[in-house]
Amino acid sequence: MALAQPGRRRPDDPRDAAPERRGGRRARGRGLRRGSGVLMVANGTAWRRRRRIADKYPTRGTARPEGGRRSAGGDAPAALRQWPFLLVLGTVLAGLLIALADFRIGLLVVGIGLLGGVPLRVWVPDVGMLAVRSRFTDVVTYTVLGSAIVLLTLMAEPDPWLEVPFLSDVLRFSAG
Repeated sequence: MALAQPGRRRPDDPRDAAPERRGGRRARGRGLRRGSGVLMVANGTAWRRRRRIADKYPTRGTARPEGGRRSAGGDAPAALRQWPFLLVLGTVLAGLLIALADFRIGLLVVGIGLLGGVPLRVWVPDVGMLAVRSRFTDVVTYTVLGSAIVLLTLMAEPDPWLEVPFLSDVLRFSAG
């Protein structure tokens, strides 16, 4: 009995046994295909054909953001290790609770909480979970979001505390 050559399948090739037992060509339409990692069944055992694909850009690990280490050592309690993040998060949550009673004051506290994250991110070397991206990106993000919340809160109707003419015109034309 001659052995099967690579790339040529013969009736006596053991790799062809499963499709022959399962109905030949009809079985191919039900997932018993040859090639490309499809589930094959041979001798009652399911297996996947493995194909080696070279990784063009292998991932060797994910780098932490700059300043993403803990603010305190591993022996300190969890709350103390993440104090910059908890300070900003606590201020934002307090502002949201205050907003239930007085929306303008509460949203000002939320904006000030985000703006308070900027100096922490700039000057504190290790801010824990407050470091999400690079330092520059975090500072720009906290500044833009905090400033936008404060500015829009100051301009909110009724009786705005701040009137910026061109922004009022933009709002008037966009809303109506």
